[in-house]
Amino acid sequence: MKQTSSTSILADDDAPELMPEDFARAKYRVHMQDVSREQWAAAVREKLGKQRVSIMLDASVIAFFKAKAGERGYQTLINQALRDAMRGEEMEATLRRVIREELSHV
Repeated sequence: MKQTSSTSILADDDAPELMPEDFARAKYRVHMQDVSREQWAAAVREKLGKQRVSIMLDASVIAFFKAKAGERGYQTLINQALRDAMRGEEMEATLRRVIREELSHV
């Protein structure tokens, strides 16, 4: 299993390891109704507020985030970097507005 920040493999875990055939037998449910895996995945994405996109990124960008991510998901780090850039832009706009307002009172 890929280890993430929210999961860890415990040495004393007595639960059996899940195998691909276990997942193949899984039943997917949304709002107490059986659904296909695709419908379940769409419901999860909707709940998380995420949307699948396809973009082209420089190989150096991918390599940077993969190296930084280690065992974690590099796509999550790219998402966080984009979110931080949005916040930075919002912060800059707010600071500019406040400075303009303060200067207008001088």
